[in-house]
Amino acid sequence: MDFNFSEIASTTLIKFGNQSLTVGQLIIVPLLLLAGYFVYRIGNRVLTKKLAERNMNQDSIHLIRRIFLILIFALTLFTVLDFLNIPITAFAFVSGAIAIGVGFGAQNIINNFISGWILMWERPIKIGDFLEVGDAKGTVESINTRSTRIRRVDGVHMLVPNSFLLENTVVNWTLVDALARTVVRVGVEYGSPVIKVRELMLQALEEHSSVLEEPAPAVIFEDFGDNALIFDAYLWMYANGDRGLRDVRSDLRFRIEALFLENNIVVAFPQRDVHLDGVLKISDTREEAARNIKTNA
Repeated sequence: MDFNFSEIASTTLIKFGNQSLTVGQLIIVPLLLLAGYFVYRIGNRVLTKKLAERNMNQDSIHLIRRIFLILIFALTLFTVLDFLNIPITAFAFVSGAIAIGVGFGAQNIINNFISGWILMWERPIKIGDFLEVGDAKGTVESINTRSTRIRRVDGVHMLVPNSFLLENTVVNWTLVDALARTVVRVGVEYGSPVIKVRELMLQALEEHSSVLEEPAPAVIFEDFGDNALIFDAYLWMYANGDRGLRDVRSDLRFRIEALFLENNIVVAFPQRDVHLDGVLKISDTREEAARNIKTNA
C-alpha cells in the first residue's frame, strides 16, 4: 500500500462551521509555537548582549526585552491563527466576555500590570536603586509584570506590588545621584575643652577618604545634655545604600575615639548624683544582733 503523506496531512479531524482542523495543521501548529519560543530565546540572548555592549543601563535593557517578548508572542499568535484560517474577528465575543470578567475579578492584577509598565517607562524607580519602603530598605533587583523584587539590607527578598510603589510614598536614595548626608553624634563630659573637641572631630572627618570636601563637613555644638556636651558631625558622601553610610560612621567613631584618648578627652556616659538629707547612723549589725539575742534571752 502506497504511503501518501499529503493525503494524510489533509485528512480532517475536527470540523466546526466552515472551519476544519486537519492532521497537518495539528502537526504544524506545535512546531510554529516551538519555533516562536526558540526565536525569542535566541533573540533575547543576542539583544541583551548587544545592548550591554553599548553600556545601556539594566533598566532600559529590561524594558526592551519585555517589548521584544510581546512582539514575538503577538507575531507567533497571528501566524498560528492565519495558518488555521481563523479570523481574529472570531474572538470578538470571547474577548468581550473576558474583558467583563477581568473588569470584575482581576482589578488588582490589571492595576499592577499597568503600574509595572509605568515604572519601566517613566522610570521613577530603576533596577539598582536603593529604596526605603515603609520600615524596609533594600536594592531593586527586578521590575516584573506584577511586582517588584527588592533585596533588603538583611539579604531577604521582598516582593512589592507595582501599584503600591506608585500610590504610596517611597524614598529613593539614588533617584538622581548617590549623594547623601549623614551625621555622627558624640557626647563629651562637662568641663571638656569644646574648641579642642571640635578640632579633633573635624580632623577625623577630613582624614576619611569617603567624606566629600564640597559640601564641606561641619561640627556643630548641638546642646547641653543631661550628662554630656553634645556635638554633631555632619558630612556628605556618595553611598549606594544604608550599608555604606553605616561603615563610614563606624570608621569615624573609631577615629574620634582614638583622637579623644590621645588628648585626654572623655566620652560621657549617664551619671546620677544622690543627695541625702538628715542624720545618717551607721552601726555594726553583728554587735546589734548579739545584743538583741541577749535581750530576748
